[in-house]
Amino acid sequence: MQTPNISQISPLKEKSIALKGISWTQFKTVESGLTDFRAARLTYLQGVLEIMSPISDDHETVKSTLGSLLEAYMRERAIRYYRRGGFTLQAEGYASGTPDESYSIGDRRQYPDIVIEVIITSGSISRTDLYLPLKIPEVWFWEAGKLRLFQLKETGYEEALVSQFFPSLAISLLEKYINQPDQYDAIQSFISEVQT
Repeated sequence: MQTPNISQISPLKEKSIALKGISWTQFKTVESGLTDFRAARLTYLQGVLEIMSPISDDHETVKSTLGSLLEAYMRERAIRYYRRGGFTLQAEGYASGTPDESYSIGDRRQYPDIVIEVIITSGSISRTDLYLPLKIPEVWFWEAGKLRLFQLKETGYEEALVSQFFPSLAISLLEKYINQPDQYDAIQSFISEVQT
């Protein structure tokens, strides 16, 4: 059986619901009530609580492939980085969300420089607004086979064609290898290409 191309993943494998008019206190009560059910993913922004169904295998495959490619690139270029993982980023009373992956570049800081979100099912919360109060410099989204980067500017997040942290890394190159059906082969081929 042939492995499907990652860009052909059906967007219906994960589901989300949004509840509006939820206070921060109500959100924290729901969050504490679900401590034993970690499969559900909660996101909160200005009175909207989004509950995402358990993360799919497709979601995890894309997340781990993108993270592996990015880490391979940073090692090849001798860029010091700290993988921060998917810990919850919170602005008390305003926003709470958990990226799929995050990195500090150069030095480890309280908040990461880059957060990455893999979107299989779009929710109702603006993902860039979620990270705005924490002033995360770059937010990356992978959705439907495409990678989009947003950089923090004075007026909010603006889409960018290249990362401020990796100006010589073409986003199209990452897309090419994220969308390969075999993760191991994709990473090996990517490393060979960035070495030339």
